[in-house]
Amino acid sequence: MSRTLLIPLIVACALFMENMDATVIATSLPALAHDLGQNPLTLKLALTSYVIGLGVFIPICGWVADRFGTRTTFRAAIAIFMIGSILCAVSSSLFVFVAARFLQGVGGAMMVPVGRIIIFRAVPRSDLVKAISYLALPSQLGPVIGPPLGGFITTYFHWRWIFVINVPISILGMYLATRFVEDIRADELKPLDRTGFVLSAVGSTLFMLGLSMMDGELISSKYALMMFLVGVLGLYGYLRHANREPFPLLDLRLLKIPTFRASVLGGSLFRIGLGAVPFLLPLSLQVGLGMSAFHAGAITCASAVGAIFMKTIGTGILRRYGFRSVLIWNALLAGLALSSYGLFTPSTSTTVMVAVVLLGGFFPSMQFTCLNSMAYADLEDTDVSRATSLASVVQQISLGLGVTIGGLTVHFSSQLQGHSTIVAADFWPAFIVIGLFSVASIPFTRKLAPDAGAIMTGHKHKPA
Repeated sequence: MSRTLLIPLIVACALFMENMDATVIATSLPALAHDLGQNPLTLKLALTSYVIGLGVFIPICGWVADRFGTRTTFRAAIAIFMIGSILCAVSSSLFVFVAARFLQGVGGAMMVPVGRIIIFRAVPRSDLVKAISYLALPSQLGPVIGPPLGGFITTYFHWRWIFVINVPISILGMYLATRFVEDIRADELKPLDRTGFVLSAVGSTLFMLGLSMMDGELISSKYALMMFLVGVLGLYGYLRHANREPFPLLDLRLLKIPTFRASVLGGSLFRIGLGAVPFLLPLSLQVGLGMSAFHAGAITCASAVGAIFMKTIGTGILRRYGFRSVLIWNALLAGLALSSYGLFTPSTSTTVMVAVVLLGGFFPSMQFTCLNSMAYADLEDTDVSRATSLASVVQQISLGLGVTIGGLTVHFSSQLQGHSTIVAADFWPAFIVIGLFSVASIPFTRKLAPDAGAIMTGHKHKPA
């Protein structure tokens, strides 16, 4: 088996586990909220805390991989994620559950970015788009299996069992990494930016926590606003620090590269929109339309089926039209597809819902393939670790912001409409908002050259 196929499949074990975990928990949130005595919207903290773990530790993943080796770091990350999963399974309070999800985030912070570094260093640049497609295809099985499996376990057994699934997958991933992945270290280790780590960790943590608790369910909105503002100051302090630091934790100077800038900044807006879907869609189907967790999960998994179908034709589309055209038109179609989720009512047939959700998986998957591939198009080999750290931080925080913004929109929509409990009519404004975020990425991608990233896609631009 060629390394272009073998290495992505090994890393896909980690992505499969992470993607399945995210989708499994999404269909279980109403049951989780009931057992923990919380409002279902409050359980957005279970998703946000994971993102906080990612945001805090992703910035040092490149340094850790260079210092201790890619294989060692990758295996340790899988082990930490597995321990967090076990703690989630035995938790009995919101605090313990959120802390366990944070620990999972610490593992995920090292697991996925380091996996991408492994692929980049093992696969020739000309085969990188193909390798990423191989990587994405098995990882899409997580979203396919996760929603119906999580719904089935929650409906007929207990939500705690959904976290036990990660244990055998983790063991398999560690075994394969030990056998086939090289333990590569950097020839010259750059110093760790400890000041930058503290500023970014404090800033991102308080920023995300303050924003997610702005609804006043757990703490006063005033204190949540104070946390949010302190977080903003911390992030601003990091920006000033990074401009003076010769080896900053997150090197913002990489944003001067057009393809990388479009991938990171334009992609962040798109991911805010899509990040809300795994949280909002199952919640709207269960709480809004009264479906069982299993029924909601079966509909939600159609999104992953659409994503898998896209992988079979995505390379050909990119070769014909190029990154710029695909990113612009696909963002518009994805925004329309996501917004249409808000049109679901109790009288909407399951067939129609599945068809719409299928499209809502196809177009975003195409966008992700473009954004993730294009990020590496013009990078030097020496910049890969730093670029991966920066891109991964922005990506994950964007997904977490999507969950937070989606939850807050539903909360305020319910209040404005005078509803004492969440009903179906409270969700459509949230789906409109996330659709608009996806469309808002277009101005960034429009600035790309028509032949941007052509070395990776083989696209030959024909001047008008």
